[in-house]
Amino acid sequence: MPSLFRRKPADVVEDESPDEVISSGEETEPSRPRGYTPSKKELGVETPKRVSSNRRRAAEPAPANRREAYRRMREKQREDRAEAAAGMRAGDERYLLARDRGPERLLVRNIVDSRRTVGTWFFGGALIVLIGSSAAMPPAVRLVSNLLWAALALGVVVDSVLISRKVKRLVRERFPKTTQRMGSLYLYAITRSITFRRMRTPKPKVQIGDAV
Repeated sequence: MPSLFRRKPADVVEDESPDEVISSGEETEPSRPRGYTPSKKELGVETPKRVSSNRRRAAEPAPANRREAYRRMREKQREDRAEAAAGMRAGDERYLLARDRGPERLLVRNIVDSRRTVGTWFFGGALIVLIGSSAAMPPAVRLVSNLLWAALALGVVVDSVLISRKVKRLVRERFPKTTQRMGSLYLYAITRSITFRRMRTPKPKVQIGDAV
């Protein structure tokens, strides 16, 4: 016989645990002052570590014997010579010879390199003259060779005079207080003018026809 005091299921009200009651969309946060900016740590953002650029390279181990030390010394000398040669060709003041240093010398080089010079054909013409003036050649060939030699010599003299005059004018205008002797600048310009363009050191920095 069912008990009269038994509750019906509809009348049973389940007790909810306080731990299971979570208000949707509302979380308790600690009170923060107005204008508070959360830190990267609170936001879960990690700051990447900087890679030190000042890390020292691993020191090269000491040579095992005299032969190894001598080999390293020779390699270092070759590297230094190659660096000096490259710097000299590029016109780096640190590697230039005393004859090439200074702004006046740079100006002289640009004057010579910006024009076509008769002197660049001097040695080629001299070789032709040497062959053509040999005793085995006919008299007509020897005559032409001698005339060519005279024309080359005259052309080099005239071209050297023109270059020297331009060097004098521009150096006096741009470097009025220079201590360089004009005679040494003339000789420097003439020597460079009779050298093939590709063989000039330092290499030309201006093109033929450029204004200096």
